[in-house]
Amino acid sequence: MRALYNSWYRFGTPPWVGDARQELVALVNDGTLTPCRAIDLGCGEGDNAVFLARHGFDVTAVDFAPAAIEKARAKARAAAVGVEFVVDDLTELRHVRGPFGLLVDYGTFDDLSETQRAGYLRDVVPLAAPGAKFLLWNFEWELKGWEKAAVKLLPFGGMALAPGYVEATFSPDFSIERVAGESGLKGWPRGWAAYLMTRRA
Repeated sequence: MRALYNSWYRFGTPPWVGDARQELVALVNDGTLTPCRAIDLGCGEGDNAVFLARHGFDVTAVDFAPAAIEKARAKARAAAVGVEFVVDDLTELRHVRGPFGLLVDYGTFDDLSETQRAGYLRDVVPLAAPGAKFLLWNFEWELKGWEKAAVKLLPFGGMALAPGYVEATFSPDFSIERVAGESGLKGWPRGWAAYLMTRRA
């Protein structure tokens, strides 16, 4: 999976690359998220990280694809902002230390297998300080039979989270609010959701 994503970033532009994501922008602009030490989990080309740095956050941004980090560093230089970019694996973190007041994950957790998600939870949850905010965006719908079969053939671990999965998984450590999302969409993807979670003391 690492080689696939690294090649995609090196030789192309994945479809999620672009402006900072609208839910993040809205939460910063309305004051829900205020400057603190923040980490962008699976940062890709760094669009969210650069946005946060421009708005006063002290940002660390992590991706396991070196080509993505190279492009992200170039974007940060062009924007004249400081971001600490780190090549690391969110399922087996080696180079990142918390605590952070804000965690952001746009589409990484739902991409993982169940085994990888266990590693992610083990290493990522402790990064959140008490009271920290965690903005998690994921594809979300109940997979059909053919989709479950396709997941087994894909070079990455997941396709979408089932409704209720986020609450069941993160509720021991976070209070959870669904702040945006759509379900029952025609075509693909068939749904998505954004959750703003708060780390319990």
